[in-house]
Amino acid sequence: MNIIKHFVGGKVIDGTSRRKGQVFNPATGEQESEVILATKSDLDKTVEIAKKAFDTWSLKPALQRARIMFKFKELIEKNFDELTKLIVSEHGKVYEDAKGSLIRGLEVVEFACGIPHVLKGEFSENVGTNVDSYSMRQPLGVAAGITPFNFPAMVPMWMFPLAIACGNTFILKPSEKDPSCPMRLAELLHEAGLPAGVFNVVNGDKEVVDAILSNNDIKALSFVGSTPIAKYIYENAAKNEKRVQALGGAKNHLVVMPDCDLEGAVNGLMGAAYGSAGERCMAQSVAVAVGDIGDELVSRLVKKAEALKIGPGMDKSSEMGPLVTKQHLEKVKGYVDLGVKEGAKLALDGRDLKLQGYENGFYIGGCLFDHVTTDMRIYKEEIFGPVLSVVRVKTFEEATKMINEHEYGNGVSIYTRDGDAGRTFASKIQVGMVGINVPIPVPMAFHSFGGWKRSLFGDSGMHGMEGVKFYTKLKTITSRWPSGIRSNPEFIMPTME
Repeated sequence: MNIIKHFVGGKVIDGTSRRKGQVFNPATGEQESEVILATKSDLDKTVEIAKKAFDTWSLKPALQRARIMFKFKELIEKNFDELTKLIVSEHGKVYEDAKGSLIRGLEVVEFACGIPHVLKGEFSENVGTNVDSYSMRQPLGVAAGITPFNFPAMVPMWMFPLAIACGNTFILKPSEKDPSCPMRLAELLHEAGLPAGVFNVVNGDKEVVDAILSNNDIKALSFVGSTPIAKYIYENAAKNEKRVQALGGAKNHLVVMPDCDLEGAVNGLMGAAYGSAGERCMAQSVAVAVGDIGDELVSRLVKKAEALKIGPGMDKSSEMGPLVTKQHLEKVKGYVDLGVKEGAKLALDGRDLKLQGYENGFYIGGCLFDHVTTDMRIYKEEIFGPVLSVVRVKTFEEATKMINEHEYGNGVSIYTRDGDAGRTFASKIQVGMVGINVPIPVPMAFHSFGGWKRSLFGDSGMHGMEGVKFYTKLKTITSRWPSGIRSNPEFIMPTME
């Protein structure tokens, strides 16, 4: 049995715990690894190592930190196939999808390579007589990240490249369901020349999460996961005086207007709803059919979803792989059962899918509900599986109102040929990331990722300049150099005149 440990202080270590978690290959249903689940003591010792490493790493010129990011980028590209296969083997998503997610993470590394430029401050000469004022951004100290199973490379890489490039040290607690890719990334960072202790991976469960929240030497915490846990992270991190960005759940809508390119909308929905088996926080899980477009939309979706090629992620013909665990498979099937019970029309049922040779894998076929209403749980709650719900409304205004009233506000899209409808939608919709004739509106690394409402706790999104600001603190200096004659004490508010 393969044993996955921790990466601390520049090397793989065992830690003190005897507790272990199981890591499965979702395609076969077989356990392939065990991961050691760290203790609070393990986490606290790692913090001490990271804190000591910060003393020297934070003093490195930004240009030197950038050069390590450049080398890290080169090593990721060199080991792309290996990293992609690690994602497929533990998460289950198909190879090309895993590769695409790794590229998205690499784009943040590329952005971090420009850190000498983005860390530049501002300068104002002569704000008062012979008085200058300037600002700088300095690192916080030890930062931490807690990341989900669905993107074992991309989501951690939203966090640690920028945090490290800004001069912080970092502790990553990846999902215990698929920890091998983050471990390999740590090894590549060390190979790139990153000093020991600057980036560390501590595998674990709630014990490590709570240890991160309570450790006063961790100054900032980034999280991506479900809304209940995001709220828990946000409240407890803030209570312990940490900076926190906690991205939660989603229920993303795609509005299909009667005037749109319907084939384009259907193709967009297919990839957005069933890609990665729906295990994406940006998955489009609700199609909003406006006017009389509903019948044709559902008819086309059923035909395409029936033809989905489902199989193991390493099969080049597969378009959708298995779910991550048996427990998650049962949860998703339970939501389909619930939708039927609630009265939605199950236009396509994928619950009984069985693949020859992979009977023990965690597979489900694409599922499609029609005539879903806003009072149903399958509409309200995040399913995180290949289940698409079609809601029918009469007008554009009704669609916009429905989306704005939903508790989540992560991502949304509209398909239309009407420029006024697209512009009005982008302006009025209460959602953080908006697509117009784009199915999954994920910003590039030099912009920032983040939702609204109960999809984001905290006021800072991920990566881009939002990430730079999150991982640094602003310092403003006001200076005057007298000409040798000391002035008398002043007891009034300085006006810089």
